[in-house]
Amino acid sequence: MKISATIIVRNEEHNIADVCETVSWADEILIVDSDSTDKTVDIARKYTDKIFNREWNGYKDKHEYADAQTSGDWIFWIDADERVTPELRASIERLRNLTDDQLADGYKIARKTEYLDRWIMHSGWYPDYQMRLYRKEKSYWDGVAPHQTARVDGRIEKLEGEFLHYTKRDLSEHHRVTDSYASLAAEHMAGNGKTIGAFGILSNAIAAFLRTYFLKQGFRDGVPGMIIAGFTAYGVFLKYAKLWEINIKK
Repeated sequence: MKISATIIVRNEEHNIADVCETVSWADEILIVDSDSTDKTVDIARKYTDKIFNREWNGYKDKHEYADAQTSGDWIFWIDADERVTPELRASIERLRNLTDDQLADGYKIARKTEYLDRWIMHSGWYPDYQMRLYRKEKSYWDGVAPHQTARVDGRIEKLEGEFLHYTKRDLSEHHRVTDSYASLAAEHMAGNGKTIGAFGILSNAIAAFLRTYFLKQGFRDGVPGMIIAGFTAYGVFLKYAKLWEINIKK
């Protein structure tokens, strides 16, 4: 079971060393950059010589490129702002003792996120299972931008342990990311011929807040939970507003 850890980056000099350390147990570490202007690549060279540069053509393209460069039969992908816990590493190491027919084709892993100095345990953010460890030959990338993810054509199981996600450092970063993701989603919907009016823009945003804060119990996460619900609603509002804007410009 040869595991290749893949990391896609751009301007992650404050994260790259820690994320490489957290996957030091992998058989190889492979990094795909997109024209970083900081010290990301220089720092990364201390951990691996498998560093590639790929012009930015979306998350799906970059992940597919990264997977194609790996030499392992298994891929573990991780973002620069994520870390592997000792429990998760132990679970992965136990898999190495199994025979090939005992192994599933893909493993989903719980992700725990820190936001505004608090671990978020509700709001739809936990356990937030992610497909992160999978057989290369059984995998493909799919989904709606910017939330494409690895898919597995085969048996899928959940792995014990979790990885930690140190997300947006402040509200300004959260706002920038929300705006960027809303643009990608709106462009995707417009490309599929979707339209929307004033009622749809407003009702979807209100529904997103209610769902996050009440149904997903965001109120149990305190003030950060309220802010998450607000940003979720704002992101939905902005996504559909941008869709409306694209359509009227046509």
